[in-house]
Amino acid sequence: MIDSHAHIYASEFDQDRDEVVSRALAQGIEQILLPNIDLDSIAPMLATEAAYPQVCRSMMGLHPCYVDSNITQTLAEIEAWFDRHNFIAVGEIGIDLYWDKTYRTEQQMAFVTQLNWAKQRDLPVVIHTRDSIEETLTLLRQEQDGQLRGVFHCFGGSVAEAQAINELGFHLGLGGVSTFKNGGMDQVIPHLDMNYVILETDCPYLAPVPHRGKRNEPAYTQLVAQRVAELRETDVADIDRITTHNAKTLFKL
Repeated sequence: MIDSHAHIYASEFDQDRDEVVSRALAQGIEQILLPNIDLDSIAPMLATEAAYPQVCRSMMGLHPCYVDSNITQTLAEIEAWFDRHNFIAVGEIGIDLYWDKTYRTEQQMAFVTQLNWAKQRDLPVVIHTRDSIEETLTLLRQEQDGQLRGVFHCFGGSVAEAQAINELGFHLGLGGVSTFKNGGMDQVIPHLDMNYVILETDCPYLAPVPHRGKRNEPAYTQLVAQRVAELRETDVADIDRITTHNAKTLFKL
């Protein structure tokens, strides 16, 4: 199994990172993929990858919540890293209008810029959307020339939104929200095209039931897989096999 989106380089794991990785391996999580968020997260992310080279693989990108008026300089610094290290994806990128719409234009520019990096480097993109699905899809349709591929991480949308994402050739990342009673995903997951589904935790955030509200960790990918299997009336081994294959193919692992 692969946790396709985990921030285990975050300070929340500084006291027990070894144990967190060990628990993941014990649960059959063979790889943990690390999305970058800003300039400050690069050093701890790369240090975590170096500490667990058989398990962790890193991505490079600028999260929309860290876009500000200094965006041109920040993007230049982020992009320079692609010449210094081998990353598996451009991420985590996207548009987030939940907290603040101040830098909406800058977020759009940063998103399109990073989509073009992905095209130039033949890398998948890992997309974060919050209160912005239609805006994100519109930009993606404009930029999709057959070269773009990737995943809408932490998917919690409708069947129609899932189909729109799939039509663009993009995957859906299912995580802890899939297990929430009030998340609505019990009505969506049975109808998803499993050829476009991968698993994730987004740890330390969005821990699945029964750990909701506590720190999330990669071992809990297993709980997401179990919930998806229940909703699709199949066994966990089947979900494991399909989603692992999808993640390995998407990220060329």
